[in-house]
Amino acid sequence: MPGSTNAGEETFTASRWTKGNLFFPTRIVVGPLRVSRVKSRLFGSNEESISIGQVASVQITTGMIWSVIRIDSTGGTDPITSHGHRKADAVRIRDLIESFQAKH
Repeated sequence: MPGSTNAGEETFTASRWTKGNLFFPTRIVVGPLRVSRVKSRLFGSNEESISIGQVASVQITTGMIWSVIRIDSTGGTDPITSHGHRKADAVRIRDLIESFQAKH
């Protein structure tokens, strides 16, 4: 479910019912400056981010229940991939990135 963190940022949490998300679900944080994938661990967390200006494309693959979102960078780095999001959340992530890019 999306939620607000900092001003202008929205957080989208993957479902706990999907593989790899039971104890520490993946979060996608979209803000005016960057999009980040945050994966918590028992000790600390792993965070990947791409600057809004460096986002090349956003791909949504929808299954029967959950969607996979892939965010590619123009900088040649590995894409940000997250599975277990509702389709509405995946579409909202894409729309937010596109709106921030238009303002950027």
